[in-house]
Amino acid sequence: MKNSAAMIGAGLIGRAWAMVFARSGWNVRLYDSNPAQLADARAYIGPSLDEQQAAGICDDAKAALARINYMSSLDDAVAGTQWIHEHLPETLELKRAMFAELDRTTARDAILASSTSAIRASKFTEDLAGRARCLVAHPVNPPHLVPVVEICGAPWTAPETIERARTIMSEIGQTPVIVRREIDGFILNRLQGALLTEAMRLVQEGYVSPDDLDKTIKDGLGLRWAFMGPFETIELNAPGGVADYCARYSDFYRRLAAASPRPDVWDAGNAARVVAALGATLSASERARRTRQRDRLLLALRRHRVSLHDNPKHEKTDDVDAAG
Repeated sequence: MKNSAAMIGAGLIGRAWAMVFARSGWNVRLYDSNPAQLADARAYIGPSLDEQQAAGICDDAKAALARINYMSSLDDAVAGTQWIHEHLPETLELKRAMFAELDRTTARDAILASSTSAIRASKFTEDLAGRARCLVAHPVNPPHLVPVVEICGAPWTAPETIERARTIMSEIGQTPVIVRREIDGFILNRLQGALLTEAMRLVQEGYVSPDDLDKTIKDGLGLRWAFMGPFETIELNAPGGVADYCARYSDFYRRLAAASPRPDVWDAGNAARVVAALGATLSASERARRTRQRDRLLLALRRHRVSLHDNPKHEKTDDVDAAG
């Protein structure tokens, strides 16, 4: 029998995951209790798979599309599937109820995964008979274009469940990252949160405008972060590598850490100031246009990364004179 997966929830994340599995040869059942949500997903998935084929990350869009079935019955959606992935709103009660239902009605060897962005698996799986097969598989939006996925189990998740999840994610073309212990927000959102908090502080205290701060990331840090992580970056930013970098710049980073931002940077008043500085709120049509533009740029970047996949890493250089 071919591999089969069930996606619970046909919103932006659920429909994206459906494409990831389908383009990798899996049969997918995309479930939602809302017929309009299923209709929106159906209208989105076909053109998106065509774009992915044009970008070289989907071999056969028509074949992938044919492997996706749209389901209005939860029981029918999950029957006989090996991977069941929940994509409901970020509400603990909803996830508890859904995982309790899935644990009662699905095959005992099926993995039960959640796309939650910040809720620990232990909070909605503790009382389940099959809790050893439950975990978080948190993607980056949109997961059909950004491949990293954080795999995080609860304290009772079986090691073989984690390993099976890692294998499946690798086989379908994603980049699995194992979170070794539960932590709020997992890894990606904690890193993003640190950057966002400092960004909010710098704007709040008048050091930079929101627009110029965005330029600092997209035309600065973001360019190299598209192909290098922070440790790879600092390895090349000092002649002696990471140890040398830490020796050179640790005093500055200690001062920065000691002057940690106040939590009030996230207060409604400061958020309103950032919004006002950014200008008029986007209309629905403009937001949709920019989202499509983002996806096209991500496709182009993904295609370029694939073309460079077999290239060796850059050699270290000694021509370095700045902490950046």
